[in-house]
Amino acid sequence: MGLFSRGKSKDRPDADAVDTDLTDDGLDRGDQDDVASAYDDADAPAGRDASTGPLDRSEVDDDSDYLNLGAIWLRGQQGMELRLEVNEQEQQITGVTAVLGESAVQLQAFAAPRTEGVWIDIRNEIAASIVDAGGTAEVLTGEFGEELLTRMPQADPEGRTVFMPARFVGVDGPRWFLRAVVSGRAAIEPAAAEGVHEVIRTAVIDRGEEAMPPRELLPLRLPDADGAAQADAGDGTDGGPDLNPFERGPEITEVR
Repeated sequence: MGLFSRGKSKDRPDADAVDTDLTDDGLDRGDQDDVASAYDDADAPAGRDASTGPLDRSEVDDDSDYLNLGAIWLRGQQGMELRLEVNEQEQQITGVTAVLGESAVQLQAFAAPRTEGVWIDIRNEIAASIVDAGGTAEVLTGEFGEELLTRMPQADPEGRTVFMPARFVGVDGPRWFLRAVVSGRAAIEPAAAEGVHEVIRTAVIDRGEEAMPPRELLPLRLPDADGAAQADAGDGTDGGPDLNPFERGPEITEVR
């Protein structure tokens, strides 16, 4: 099978389908707004090491090497292809996937409170969802702290059930949370993971100043004309990044 499939089934979760909507935490919208505003003057949660990334927008002085996709900025690598996941009904970009050879990493950024991280709770929710669907989930310690190694049941072209590996990485930042889903060879082979780890390390999250409830997806957008031209300029023959920011990725199906 390839790295991605399109026809996602709600009872067959995969790296692109699990817990896309992270706002289902028992709070109504009004309660979430109150919680978000209560953290405006608080300190950032512990756990993220700014020296190893990912980075907050305030920590980046020179953004000339980045492709600006709104809430997430990415730095190009040789041979890297970008895919944007789109919710057709709402015409909203819900995630960006960087493909490097036989590996890929999907990135999504969410609003979060300043004083406490959300990764532990989200990790437990993802694990429960996968186990309920017949998969497996194991907490391991990786480069970015505790992550979730999963094997999710999917049907192969012959209709047989196979278990596809994926690693869920979570990083709690100042008023934001980044979720990265590593698939392909990098999910299980450390030697193949450096490229996707570099995508996570160098990613920049632009949280913005707007008050948002915790776990709400931070908005992504297409790059402007200048950014797209800069990305398309590298064709892999001159050492520049080989990016295709306008290729649409797989549709995302929410699993609740």
